[in-house]
Amino acid sequence: MAKATYKDAGVDLDAYARAMARLPRLIARTNTPRVLRLERGFAGLFQLDFDNQLFARKYKQPVLVSCTDGVGTKLKVASAAGVHNTVGIDLVAMSVNDAICCGAEPLFFLDYVAMPKDDPPLLEQIVEGIAAGCVQSDCALLGGETAIMPDLYAPGSYDLAGFCVGVVGRKRVIDGSAIVPGDVLIGMASSGLHSNGFSLVRKIVFEIAGLGVDDRIEELDQTVGEALLQPTRIYARAVRQVLSHYRVKKIIHGIAHITGGGLHENLERILPEGIQAVVDRGSWPTPPVFTWLQRLGEVDQAEMDRVFNMGIGLVLVVSPFYAQSIRHQLKRADVQSWQIGRVREGPQGVVWRRSDE
Repeated sequence: MAKATYKDAGVDLDAYARAMARLPRLIARTNTPRVLRLERGFAGLFQLDFDNQLFARKYKQPVLVSCTDGVGTKLKVASAAGVHNTVGIDLVAMSVNDAICCGAEPLFFLDYVAMPKDDPPLLEQIVEGIAAGCVQSDCALLGGETAIMPDLYAPGSYDLAGFCVGVVGRKRVIDGSAIVPGDVLIGMASSGLHSNGFSLVRKIVFEIAGLGVDDRIEELDQTVGEALLQPTRIYARAVRQVLSHYRVKKIIHGIAHITGGGLHENLERILPEGIQAVVDRGSWPTPPVFTWLQRLGEVDQAEMDRVFNMGIGLVLVVSPFYAQSIRHQLKRADVQSWQIGRVREGPQGVVWRRSDE
């Protein structure tokens, strides 16, 4: 009778070692001066501030901000297309964009990759994207975990989870409580679908329309795979630049990351009692990927608004006096923005109106 081995059970430790050997150069790209080396350790080390007075952050009552998210069924599109070096950017974006809603500076990121078998080239592609997202966010990829579970995941599939930790001074926490009537809504452009609503997207594109990832969409001048795998935009640098510009005054009263639930649900969650956000429909151009999906699946407008970001990935609620200045700064940071509405007294929530009303 043959002796049982871990490899026979589906886990090849030699392949795992080869996979791990591919990652240090990618992780090194993300290292910041506050990352402390710990060779062969079981955790990552990160110092909150610098000893050097020239670069010291000098946080006042520092508050740690933590969040976690995944990429969802967008991973199935990546697997179908055989493109795995962009979903890591999505993974970082979904957590980092949440962290900056509190006004936090992202510090470091941890990843969790679950696969059915050891696949060094695939793992390298995934981590390549994660590292790229961390570089865009100015945060360190401090550590992570790769789990090989052959009986839990089907061949060709994998899952990702990410965890971000940031910091903000207690008096500079942005929680929406400062939002007042008259404040302006600034919508920051999304890069497309981001990482939400992909169960509906896949149903429309692959089941209803019967398209494949390599089919070309003339009106988008892209293949299906290219359109659906556009990475989530990371807003960390742009928002940090605005916050750093106004270090004395707290002129951003609220920030909402527009994910599943759309503008309505995500903007509503930061509004105080008795405060209503009025969003002007038509005040920004809807990216063609959304109009294409809506037509393809004959989706009601209310359903589109509820599921997708519709072209707005982040909303800043700001003092009207500074709105134009903030938009100029966002433009310099290469982020397009629009004034998409205002805040008024009323039942807590979000209402829509046509921009010509």
